[in-house]
Amino acid sequence: MMTEKLSLTCDRLLSHRQLACCHSYCGIPLHGKEMLIYSNVDIEQKPLLLTGHYGEISAMTFGKGSMPVLLCSASADYIIIWDIELCQRRTQEGKVAAGTVIGTLVGEVVHLSFCFSDERVAACSGTTLYILSSKRHEVISTLTSHLGPLTSAEFCPWNKDILVTTSEDRTFKVWDLKTEAVCYQSFVLSASPLLSVCFLEENRQLITGSTDGQVWCFSLPGDCKCHLVTNMDLQKMEKRHQAGVAEQSAVDNVETSKPVLKMALCSSFTDTSNEHNKDNSCLCIGSSDGLYVVDLATSELLTALYFKDYPNLSITMAGSWSISPWWDNSMVFLVSSLFTPCVVLLELRLCDLGRIWACGKGFSVFPSSPPLPESPLNVELKKKEPNHPKKKGGIKEQPLVFHSKVKSSGYTSAPRSIMFSPKTNIQKNPSSKKTTRNTGLLLKDYPADSAAPTVPHIHLIIGKKPVYCLQYSGDGKQILCGLGDSSVLMYKSSLTGNPTVYTGHEKPVSSVSWSLNRQWWLSASEDQSLRIWTHGSPEPAVIMGDSMFSKPIRSAQFYYLDKFLLLASGPSLYLYLYNVDITRDDIKRYQQRSVVKLARCFTTTSATDITALSAINDFFSYIVLVCGSDRSIQLFDMNKGTVASELPDAHSRAIHCITLNKGSMFSSQAPNSYNLFLTSAVTDGVKIWDLRTLRCVRRYENHLNRCHPCSSAISPCGRFIASGSEDNCAYVYDIRSSSYLHKLQKHSDTVLSVAFNPATPEV
Repeated sequence: MMTEKLSLTCDRLLSHRQLACCHSYCGIPLHGKEMLIYSNVDIEQKPLLLTGHYGEISAMTFGKGSMPVLLCSASADYIIIWDIELCQRRTQEGKVAAGTVIGTLVGEVVHLSFCFSDERVAACSGTTLYILSSKRHEVISTLTSHLGPLTSAEFCPWNKDILVTTSEDRTFKVWDLKTEAVCYQSFVLSASPLLSVCFLEENRQLITGSTDGQVWCFSLPGDCKCHLVTNMDLQKMEKRHQAGVAEQSAVDNVETSKPVLKMALCSSFTDTSNEHNKDNSCLCIGSSDGLYVVDLATSELLTALYFKDYPNLSITMAGSWSISPWWDNSMVFLVSSLFTPCVVLLELRLCDLGRIWACGKGFSVFPSSPPLPESPLNVELKKKEPNHPKKKGGIKEQPLVFHSKVKSSGYTSAPRSIMFSPKTNIQKNPSSKKTTRNTGLLLKDYPADSAAPTVPHIHLIIGKKPVYCLQYSGDGKQILCGLGDSSVLMYKSSLTGNPTVYTGHEKPVSSVSWSLNRQWWLSASEDQSLRIWTHGSPEPAVIMGDSMFSKPIRSAQFYYLDKFLLLASGPSLYLYLYNVDITRDDIKRYQQRSVVKLARCFTTTSATDITALSAINDFFSYIVLVCGSDRSIQLFDMNKGTVASELPDAHSRAIHCITLNKGSMFSSQAPNSYNLFLTSAVTDGVKIWDLRTLRCVRRYENHLNRCHPCSSAISPCGRFIASGSEDNCAYVYDIRSSSYLHKLQKHSDTVLSVAFNPATPEV
């Protein structure tokens, strides 16, 4: 996978020097004042010797372009630009290769960088940054603001007048080169100096890393007001990555620092056919013990290539990295040894990484075959026919008059004096308006290209009762609210008028769910009971309690087109058949006539308590997702009645919310979009997963979630994600980007639950 193309023994240690590498050439200092330029394509070709410095060369870098290939080298006396092709021709003609001096006596330069048009060069020397012209001897700008020595500087790829610098003062600064002023200065990010910086052009983000293995990703909008997108720790990512590997020896378990010496972007090797992953990129991080490849969308380590795993390499610990941009499905690295005077040229084939990350069998929410004969989904509930006693006798006696009321003949009333009176104040029947009003906006298609909801419409205060769960009805006309005072409220979706109150639980309501036909709904509570309610009755039609469950019901819903009740209690997943009968016997009015029958009971693989579940009810689906207190996600195949797959350590904490992309009856999405699902965990943000690969494809963590179970939801159009937060706001994300779109404020307390209206762009 990682092969050594060239190994060079130097005359001195180059562990902390900036070396030069591009896809065509690589360069190293020779005898301190000279340089050797090797061809990456033809290793056997004689290297090009460049002379011109009088001081020791401290930094080298190639330009961004390929025609011509420019090289910049710096020493204490000169900063020189070299045209590699021109120098090769002059050498072949027997002449001395010469460069163009663009700077003199700027001090010891530790880092050089070209702009993307190769017209300017940034040189870091001490606490001063010099912006030089690459065409002539000219200092365009001299920038000084950092409190410590500079470590790197890079030009912004989408704005030529923006430059970012990092320093040993543990901050980075964003500069406007037009005004030569600081646009943004970060806070102190770490206890260790920042070493490197790179850009993610697709998402307008900058990434910086420090000597203690911390990586920060910031958004860089047009006004340069950066905000933190994600923070990654190489050591923690490595531990999660190795969680499934057998325990290593004590020697291998010794923790070492993992400095972020150099970073570069490479293409994404995941499923690029997924429209939600089009802007995915992977970050290659060169550290002292090897190369780390990180998925920026999920903040997870994809693979780690350690030097110790490649005994044929001439290097065991790295002192500096120079990484070329990916080219022709490969990347080239020039790495200097930390303790020995050795430099190696390494090549990484990106297709090899793609084969490593290819997952096994995936899944889909859509059934690929009919239910098996022995499937639990084929169980039916036998309904008992009512036994009416047969009455004796033949023909039933009928009264002479069949009406309950007989109209009077009028003999007892006074005679009418006015026989006819015309009606002159006739009013139109308003019922026609009422019917047209009901068939208004809610029956239109959901606007697929609408913007995310941002304008507040209604602010409703329900006393001091926390709302633990929300769910809209399928037609978007009503909404259920499960409260902490053990009651359930039903509002119109406009939140106007008085709600219908349903009481009966003894502890907070943990889950509410509508049936597909919207004729009844259920509520589950911490009091180990479940109730099914119907319209027009304050009493539940079904009560499931009385020690049926040993632990509180964490989640419950209707399943398989309302055929089953699906609920989780403790380590058990219950599948119930039911029949709702709302008729009442006046004599036995307290006797429940509805029927509930256990179809199957499933247990998680490790007998861990279930914290959340999700399944599709709008169409036939065999997949049920279950989250355990051991931080795992288990995928149940209800057709076979088994656990089809398990994802261990899906989050750093137990998952409290899982949501499949269920869409809406008012909108349609691409079929593959229904294979996405969300998970939320305290202190670990929101992750979106793909059933087809059983991998996390993106992570969202701009919201604050440190102790409360804040839920998340996917919009009916499948383009947005909403999440609750502990800073009294709700956050709306674009599903394709880890940065939030909008921050919905005006809440008075922690936002615990969010829900999208299935009919209109409301949240």
